Amino acid sequence: MSALFHLDRGSQATLQQQVREHLVSAILGGFLPPNKPLPSCRSLAKNLNVARNTIVLVYDELVSDGYLISRERSGYYVNAQFAGGHLDASRAMPADPHIDKVNWLARLKVKPGHQTNASQSHSWQSYQYPFVYGQLDTSLFPIDSWRKCWKDAVSVQAIRDWSSDRYDSDDPQLIEQLQKRILPSRGIQASNEEILVTVGSQQAIYLLAQLLLDDQSCFGIEDPGYVSAGHIARVFNARVKSLGIDEDGMVVDEQLNECDAVYLTPSHQCPTAVTMPLARRIALLEAAQQQDFIVIEDDYEMEMNFDTHPTPALKSLDKAERVLYIGSLSKTLAPGLRMGFLVGPSALIQEARNLRQLMLRHPPLNNQRAVALFLAQGYHDALLRKLARVFQERGECLAQALKQHLPDCISSPISGSSCWLELPEHIDAGLLKQRAAKEGLLLISADSYHFGNHLPKNYLKIGLSAIPLEKIEPGIRLLAKIKAQLQAETAA
Repeated sequence: MSALFHLDRGSQATLQQQVREHLVSAILGGFLPPNKPLPSCRSLAKNLNVARNTIVLVYDELVSDGYLISRERSGYYVNAQFAGGHLDASRAMPADPHIDKVNWLARLKVKPGHQTNASQSHSWQSYQYPFVYGQLDTSLFPIDSWRKCWKDAVSVQAIRDWSSDRYDSDDPQLIEQLQKRILPSRGIQASNEEILVTVGSQQAIYLLAQLLLDDQSCFGIEDPGYVSAGHIARVFNARVKSLGIDEDGMVVDEQLNECDAVYLTPSHQCPTAVTMPLARRIALLEAAQQQDFIVIEDDYEMEMNFDTHPTPALKSLDKAERVLYIGSLSKTLAPGLRMGFLVGPSALIQEARNLRQLMLRHPPLNNQRAVALFLAQGYHDALLRKLARVFQERGECLAQALKQHLPDCISSPISGSSCWLELPEHIDAGLLKQRAAKEGLLLISADSYHFGNHLPKNYLKIGLSAIPLEKIEPGIRLLAKIKAQLQAETAA
């Protein structure tokens, strides 16, 4: 039986966990017959070179869960109800090569996989110099504080609160914390009926697109900008219009004509990181009123606004209920947590709630409760103060490195967790990115943020949230070396 086990002593999983997993797999796979006793605790422990108590605990757990049956003076046996839980492969219907299979690609009405998106690289942690955006250096995450909140979230009373299905409601404690800790910092007041928790900001955009857009709609997005918003709009057959930006963000002029809804990121424009000034925000709201379009404000990196006097959110200036506000806690807590929220008029939020419940009812309530506790106990505010110090230090280091090694490049103000870098006109940032990746340098090029085809390709998004301080200068030095090599090849 020991041949069924391979214990990895370097794994993060305990030996007890590994033994249990191997036993369960062997039981469900039919490798352990129900009429033959399992090895004794002492015997199996000796064969696996683990403590006898480890095997005792595993056997007792599996008895409690019904996988094993304990017989006095006889030992442990597999419960026949679990034995060989898979159908005999010989009974499966063989494939018939003469039967035509369904052409699934031809049947699809929408093919979202054809859309291009900003490459974040799923394996960014394997790169030596990850100048990626939207990821967080794991050393900055307050693991102990988060564990405390999770422990509180699985207390007996907490489990009673969130374990039952709320149908379409969110955790009231999280809604309260959003009202007390998050929205006031952006100048926003909202009732319970005006807030919806979403699985990240992406779901909020999708819900709004499905509610507001059809094949007669014109959806305006910043270009360069967050192209996923445009892709979502196209799923619902809307016409997507590229809207130009300048050093103050999205330009407010006649380009907004014909738009039924406009999506923008005014706090930290994605990807240039510039902040839309107050005067332009007011002008945008006036244009929305005059031309009768809806404004979707994605407060991108709102939780990383380290300005002592931040510009108020568009939503806080809105008197006509034309602004729908999207926020996210993913950038500070953890991108993989996918915790966002949508704020708007109660009538709109109710329909968004109705639509959400057709998909998943609500984001997992245990996650909502843990985040609520993280906010309520002040851990999030402490984390923001820490990130402010760290990102300011990294930003200063990045600015100095760019000045030293890439003096012929133009950098936008380093704001939040990134900057937008303009390379010389003849440099193709996409090709530079490919070359850099081969040398352990991970970058995001401009083509990941262009929805149209007419915009220049000589830009890079330089993120500093995932890369340690000591690797910033060497990484930029390497970037300068690769750029020089590319320039020499172009000149030749």
